[in-house]
Amino acid sequence: MTETDYKKGCDEGGVSAPPRLILMTADTIGGVWTYVLELARGLSVFGVEVALATMGQPLSQEQRREVADEGNVTLYESGYRLEWMDDPWADVELSGAWLLELEDRLRPDLVHLNGYAHAALPWQSPCLVVAHSCLLSWWQAVRREDLPSRYQQYRQRVAQGLAAADLVAAPSAAMLRNIQTLYLPLPEGRVVHNARSRTRFRPGHKEDFILSVGRVWDEAKNIGALVKNACDLPWPVYVAGEINHPGGGSVTMGGVNRLGFLSPDELAPWYAAASVYALPARYEPFGLTVLEAALSGCALVLGDIPSLRELWDGAAIFVDPDSPDLLQEELCRLCADRARQESLGNKALAQSRKFTAAKMVAGYLSLYRQLCRVS
Repeated sequence: MTETDYKKGCDEGGVSAPPRLILMTADTIGGVWTYVLELARGLSVFGVEVALATMGQPLSQEQRREVADEGNVTLYESGYRLEWMDDPWADVELSGAWLLELEDRLRPDLVHLNGYAHAALPWQSPCLVVAHSCLLSWWQAVRREDLPSRYQQYRQRVAQGLAAADLVAAPSAAMLRNIQTLYLPLPEGRVVHNARSRTRFRPGHKEDFILSVGRVWDEAKNIGALVKNACDLPWPVYVAGEINHPGGGSVTMGGVNRLGFLSPDELAPWYAAASVYALPARYEPFGLTVLEAALSGCALVLGDIPSLRELWDGAAIFVDPDSPDLLQEELCRLCADRARQESLGNKALAQSRKFTAAKMVAGYLSLYRQLCRVS
């Protein structure tokens, strides 16, 4: 359903009007932040206001500027610890009370949670949970073992939140399966793919370098596998992303060109110029940086995991995340083959057009209508 179709349906009385106000949560550390702003931007077309409650860590100056650019977003900021962090539960209780107070004061039409535990709160409004990732599935994919017993409370609180939610969605079928396997069946579970704006990310004049973007400290991104043999690659490797872990400590990298953390506007020209984008991820429920690279016409070299196969099969080279040597071999072959680079870049660009902002917004508006109709 396009935006035009949706508006026409509303005018003709075929569907209910969009919600007036949504109370939405976001952590300020990962890709959820990017997703929330993209969604809010699309919802503004329909006159939907978003009360954005942030947690995790204080917003950066760039994040504040991004929020200020969205006229339909009102920011409510906190520094409460997130449920996936170490020993977070006192903060989870405090942030829950804060969110309930916001709901009571703002009277939103629905609550859109980008986390789990708070879904078990006694909401007055319908509650949507979006499963962007989870510690259990991360642990299994990255550490290849069950979650340690010290995280048992995390498992219980996530399951309670999922059970209490009025509706659960995920950005890929693979992530939805993970949630259903690890916690509980979700007969009403929905998949709504994430999206990025095509106006920001476009192909440019391609140059001879390999780009990788992501939280370098996150083992799930597996950027270390790229760094390991970077000196033996025919092209230079550029890595953009945060090296400092929010819990303390940082990652060191040698043999690559470190770009540091870059805003979307700063990243766009790097994507546009990169011939190859590499992310040998062990765990990536959707992968917004992959989409950004695809929109920019990069040849994709990705970790061979179910979610990335689901989204990019036929439009990328897939490698075993646990084989840095195989990754090196594939990158060496690709750097030497201009025709293959161009072909893969074109395939990625074509595939990226399936993940439009209009489709994402239409998908969420459909979920919102369902929630408001049954409330």
